[in-house]
Amino acid sequence: DQTSGGTGETHYFIKRSNSTVGSISATNSSTSFNTSSDYRLKENVTYDWDATTRLKQLKPARFKWISDGESAEFVDGFLAHEAVTVVPEAVSGDKDAVDADGNIDPQGIDQAKLVPLLVKTIQELEARITALEAK
Repeated sequence: DQTSGGTGETHYFIKRSNSTVGSISATNSSTSFNTSSDYRLKENVTYDWDATTRLKQLKPARFKWISDGESAEFVDGFLAHEAVTVVPEAVSGDKDAVDADGNIDPQGIDQAKLVPLLVKTIQELEARITALEAK
């Protein structure tokens, strides 16, 4: 579905099985890519999990994109097949997949899916720092 533009209006709705699961909205100065997050759509919500241990399993890397050729510059990121073991919801596709013609069918990563892990790790580290400072 699509709604015509204007300040703070949603322009596209992403639907799956007749339910809206995301949207793209914009103001006069920004664009938002929104994923469903309403509590009424969730169950078994827990806040008691160890983010720091999981975060330490991620392997941020520096690399150059082959497609950029000689002008390639180093960028920071992840290798999808490594990240999938820690945050599977962030990765799409299968490692080493090829299409019917034998061409690479690349994996993808939605790095925004790493944000909850990062925020919880910061909260855990802040609590540890506060406890150490109180001694």
